[in-house]
Amino acid sequence: MSCHQYEIMHSRREFLQKTGLGLGAGALAHLLGGCASTSTAGDPHINGLPGIPHFAPKAKRVICLFQSGGPSHLDLLDPKPELERQFDKDLPDSIRRGQRITGMVASQARLACQPSRFKFTRYGQAGTEVSELLPHIGGIADEICVVRSMHTEAINHDPAITFFQTGSQLPGRPSMGAWTDYGLGRMNDNLPSFVVLVSTNKERSGQGLLARLWGSGFLPSAHQGVQFRGAGEPVLYLRDPEGLTREQRKTLLEGANELNRLNLASAGDPEISARISQAEMAYRMQASVPELMDLTGESKAVMESYGPDVNTPGSFARNALLARRLAEKGVRFVQLYHRDWDHHGSLQDLLPKMARDVDQPAAALVKDLKQRGMLDDTLVIWGGEFGRTPYAQGGANREKYGRDHHGKAFSIWMAGGGIKPGMTFGSTDDFGFNTLENPVHIHDLQATILHSLGLNHKHLTYPIQGLNQTLTPVTKPSRVITELFA
Repeated sequence: MSCHQYEIMHSRREFLQKTGLGLGAGALAHLLGGCASTSTAGDPHINGLPGIPHFAPKAKRVICLFQSGGPSHLDLLDPKPELERQFDKDLPDSIRRGQRITGMVASQARLACQPSRFKFTRYGQAGTEVSELLPHIGGIADEICVVRSMHTEAINHDPAITFFQTGSQLPGRPSMGAWTDYGLGRMNDNLPSFVVLVSTNKERSGQGLLARLWGSGFLPSAHQGVQFRGAGEPVLYLRDPEGLTREQRKTLLEGANELNRLNLASAGDPEISARISQAEMAYRMQASVPELMDLTGESKAVMESYGPDVNTPGSFARNALLARRLAEKGVRFVQLYHRDWDHHGSLQDLLPKMARDVDQPAAALVKDLKQRGMLDDTLVIWGGEFGRTPYAQGGANREKYGRDHHGKAFSIWMAGGGIKPGMTFGSTDDFGFNTLENPVHIHDLQATILHSLGLNHKHLTYPIQGLNQTLTPVTKPSRVITELFA
């Protein structure tokens, strides 16, 4: 019987009752300066699975650079010269095929084709075509794989983002980072295995992001992502309250753990164990987080490589550098969110600003990881929840235009983690409306991410109400895109 297929022979209540004393003792050991956590050892429902991959992994960690709002693939990563020839002509029925569109353009008399006003250039030995808005990402063309055949059923932001992060358009399921923590566990006892960084910008905020996007869903709460803030206290409620000494905090935690132990023995609730585990982590993070956030040890060359915004707390550039530092410290899954790619109008003004935010830092991250020998075992993903329409929202215009949501075809790029560098995978039709070759569904991408970590998406399961739940639902077959791997 494999490590990931074993069954718990005793009921959860029986197991927890038998190990209640050990739970309290383990927590206390950590608070008193112990090195290894034993408070919840042996219970896969709390700590996750044994941490042994199903097969040899290609990556140890993932950094997901999520671009919330739907970046326009037609203006960034998927050039379509045919749109220039079809300017202001109606999108052909043979292309649309009766597919649904959003209510924002449903009342338009026409769906007029809108070419990009931005030029594309071939980069690197691979000759990958990338927009003039992303020259730094173009400069790493030989390190990345551009996937031009992504597709999703979701048509609006929140369900589409939720779909990308959790495998379902409906809220309440675990995020990819939570599944990773559950399946593989921590590599650093002093930091969470799953960390979230959200860009902040006083001028632009974009769509709201709810904490459930990095939640644990039906998995124990110990597996949820921990958000590190760009300004103020990096982690809320981590600092000791004014007037409370470190020794006093230790005493309070000892008492809380004793109460939790007693409660656990009587109630048998696994969330009590998760609470103990989280208290332990918070105590250790008081020392590890300030050290992590302190960039004074970074060289001038490294700081400059990420661009001038690296000195601005909460910027994408600073978060990209922090992502490398988190990866260096053994964090399994680092999730960045950068918002405001939703350009229904004035795309010609807004898109360049967004591109400037991310272009240099994202490229610097890849180069930084490679220089440190970390790119081979770090999977980097850049992309959003969907793309944009080849027709204009409002009407075609050479200078000023917008694009609506489009899930039937969009682009992302990936690097490291065993991914073939210098490759373009998949294609769309001449209008960038439908996938043509090698379509990659959101669930396929999720299966591929887990595969890079040595996890079989069909076998990474959690029992809920008699059913073994997975990240990629059994109702819709998903496949690992093996062609992406070297």
